[in-house]
Amino acid sequence: MRLILVGPPGAGKGTQAVHLAKYFKIPHISTGDIFRANLKNGTELGKQAQTFMDRGELVPDSVTNEMVKDRLGNADVANGFLLDGFPRNTNQAQVLDQILADKKMPLDAVLELKIDNAQIIKRLSGRRTCQECGAPSHIEFEKPKVAGVCDKCQGALYQREDDKEEVLTRRLDIYSEQTMPIIKYYEKFGLLKNISALGDVTEITDKAIAALK
Repeated sequence: MRLILVGPPGAGKGTQAVHLAKYFKIPHISTGDIFRANLKNGTELGKQAQTFMDRGELVPDSVTNEMVKDRLGNADVANGFLLDGFPRNTNQAQVLDQILADKKMPLDAVLELKIDNAQIIKRLSGRRTCQECGAPSHIEFEKPKVAGVCDKCQGALYQREDDKEEVLTRRLDIYSEQTMPIIKYYEKFGLLKNISALGDVTEITDKAIAALK
């Protein structure tokens, strides 16, 4: 199975990626992991990325594309892979097409996790994190026994900056502008499968496996 997983922030991509990669016995390849590996190992690509990051600039597509190409050259992708976080725009999608064509590794599917913005904001803006131990909770779905206090260590709970509604709204706008065109791009080639990202984790995983089969 050669698969791309797409969906807005808060759709549960990271969680589903782990379960699907385990089920299909394929490596879960996230751009975050690729970046960290290149930076940690001091590769030439990692050094290039670092120069942009040190200047507070976004790492350009050209460097990200090369990192993904390099990762897809590893032996563990022989029986498939699950890409999470790449491609992020149609330019990257076209580059990926060429990389896979050169390696004679065509995509099997692009799985979209669908959830509306109101549900995402409700899900993420209610998250709280313990300042002491980092344990997560939620003001509606996983309420602490005492409001504002961590059940595990009694540390103070706080709302992360990227979980605030105004920040979430901007992140969703960026997703709509940059990533939604990818969904239309892959739909054109008959590769798109989509499922609802609502429900418990196991239920969503089961829906994803059924759609991909």
